[in-house]
Amino acid sequence: MGRRQRHSRHGSASITSQPWGSAEGHAVNLHTLDNGRGMTVAIADYGGIVQSIKVADRGGDVADVALGFADLDGYLANNSSSPGPSGATYFGAIVGRYANRIADGSFTLDGQTYTLPRNNGANTLHGGPNAWNTKLWQVAPGGTPESPSLALSYTDPAGADGFPGMITARVVYSLVSSSALRIDYTATTDAATVLAPTNHTYFNLAGEGSGVVLDHELVINADGYTPINSHLIPTGDVEPVAGTPLDFRAAKPIGRDIADPHPQIATAQGFDHNFALNGTDGELAFAARAFDPTSGRVLTTWTTEPGIQLYSANFLRGDLIGPSGRRYERNGAFALETQHFPNSPNEPGFPSTVLRPGQTLRSTTIYAFSVARSSEEAFAGLDARLEPPR
Repeated sequence: MGRRQRHSRHGSASITSQPWGSAEGHAVNLHTLDNGRGMTVAIADYGGIVQSIKVADRGGDVADVALGFADLDGYLANNSSSPGPSGATYFGAIVGRYANRIADGSFTLDGQTYTLPRNNGANTLHGGPNAWNTKLWQVAPGGTPESPSLALSYTDPAGADGFPGMITARVVYSLVSSSALRIDYTATTDAATVLAPTNHTYFNLAGEGSGVVLDHELVINADGYTPINSHLIPTGDVEPVAGTPLDFRAAKPIGRDIADPHPQIATAQGFDHNFALNGTDGELAFAARAFDPTSGRVLTTWTTEPGIQLYSANFLRGDLIGPSGRRYERNGAFALETQHFPNSPNEPGFPSTVLRPGQTLRSTTIYAFSVARSSEEAFAGLDARLEPPR
């Protein structure tokens, strides 16, 4: 699983930066946030990519739990404008303008139809082929001595990948509490548009490149999900998870039902579904918790978003190699993409993603890391009122 290190002392929080190559003739830097308590997060200004997240296990050994590449060339060779054999991976990237899929690459807003480039069969995926994960973001370090942060800014011109309106976007990554990564999004527009960004980090709590995550246990705070058609587009309905393999209301291994003959699982070749979260309503609320029994690492997610996409890395195929030097195999990670529902611009019954001049999009997601000795300890006391770290 690559070289490990052991964390044994507290220090000062810090931000360091280093050159990390170039993209389209522009210098790219990698910025590392360190909370001084054993957690570091490395973020590139290209794509706003979370390149690594290093946290300790129950024995104090530190490992990188986010899939990625050792250098910038790996990301340039596997992004949405130049996908590799496994397709565009979006490892750790800021996804925008629109997370997930828009059916048939089009939507209608205020009586006008907008046509988008199709980069996922007949659909537009994660904003299109030249979306935010391929852009160079302006970076400003900040935060406090206890909570370092990195602010990334990007102005997306009107008409980019077919979307109306010029978007002024800002994403702030902060290390808060003892071991938590907070992501705050804000954005404005000069014309009516649709907007739904997210972060696309893939997690393996045993360490990136360590094998499959099918024994990781997971809870998702959702009574419903949005079923998909054969093109992975939501049908427009929200159906109960009860009685289906998509019921994660009580902890179970990700692999328990991943090969179930249920049509939804067969269609997605595993999990690639949006869950309608309980109790968010725009407020920061508990969304999900994952636990790796081997390392004892726990990942808890809070979000202001109405949905979360569970993706079980169904399309990794062993051709990509991470910083550990190991290949990324099918089901070698899971993603918990906090989001508005896929294809919302074409589904008036879904929560709206329309942004108009004078309005500000505000969204927050927190990924918090801890350790537990057992499954019982990891999942004790979970409910929608679970307080996020501050």
